[in-house]
Amino acid sequence: MKRQHFTLAIIAILSCTIADAQPSSTHKRRTPGTDSGRGFVTDMPMVHDPVMAEDQGTYLMFSTGRGIQVAESNDRKTWTVWRRTPLMDSIPAWTHDSVPGFKDHVWAPDIIRYRDRWWLSYSCSTFGKNTSAIGLLSTDRLMPLSAEGENRMQWRDEGPIVCSQRGRDNWNAIDSNFIIDEKGEPWLCFGSFWDGIQLVRLDSTLHIAQPSNQRTIARRKTGGGENPIEAPFIFRHDGYYYLFVSWDYCCRGMESSYKVAVGRSRSIEGPYLDKEGKDMAAGGGSLVIEGDKKTFEAMGHSAAYHFQGKDFFICHGYSIEYGGQSILVEREIQWEEGWPRLEL
Repeated sequence: MKRQHFTLAIIAILSCTIADAQPSSTHKRRTPGTDSGRGFVTDMPMVHDPVMAEDQGTYLMFSTGRGIQVAESNDRKTWTVWRRTPLMDSIPAWTHDSVPGFKDHVWAPDIIRYRDRWWLSYSCSTFGKNTSAIGLLSTDRLMPLSAEGENRMQWRDEGPIVCSQRGRDNWNAIDSNFIIDEKGEPWLCFGSFWDGIQLVRLDSTLHIAQPSNQRTIARRKTGGGENPIEAPFIFRHDGYYYLFVSWDYCCRGMESSYKVAVGRSRSIEGPYLDKEGKDMAAGGGSLVIEGDKKTFEAMGHSAAYHFQGKDFFICHGYSIEYGGQSILVEREIQWEEGWPRLEL
């Protein structure tokens, strides 16, 4: 794909959306991009923690940023990055009560269509702490776009799905992902460090079903010390649930060490086993993709989708060419003996 360079103006706009998630780094000078009137058009958007949705032939990409960063595309090759109004132009007051120190830098959204409504989860936290919350918004439609490019989605605050508290919980309520099982029942997986990746069943309002059956389904380490695993995403394919997770460290620019691993299960509840048969809850996982040290220093926080008859994997990669800035990565998934294979 031909790479279209950004102006210094778009660097300033997009860098501020991920400033709290990633340290600033030295940028190369870029030639002018295209200003569409409602946003900047590029084939290489700078994003962190991307997820996607398709509605009426248009793709929308949501990612970490102040009020959540949004971009749109008709082909997933050229993207218009919204600049005028964030998706969350008003942050719910309950988030500040639940997470002291949280302001408006919203992390790691996920989006799903369920029961004729769009539902978007998002994370409220402060770096390195597990006093966190996963909030929920809903809307009856994403499209059509307004000519002005303003926030035309009418999102309804649905309150928190789950909250974690330092000193009370040994898990972190961020990095959420919705999954609908083979019976049509909704689930949520989430988690970062602490005791790893959590799974819990939801009710029809996409809040935690009672009684709660929350459990840990993946860890990086089983002993003491840090547990560098986060950003789960479960994708159904050919009778299996595939659990993608990110290992190691994000948000450090050229010092990042992110990589993606996977396991699979016949049941949504696990156990998720890697290629060698090791349970991900006991530290298992098979490597899917990592930085090649030529184009990307590291890659992670992934999602997977079935678009136009094919399966696709997306994540953000820390670009060597652009000094460690995180940009969108998309690869078609090739399946080999029941396991996903990705080309760098």
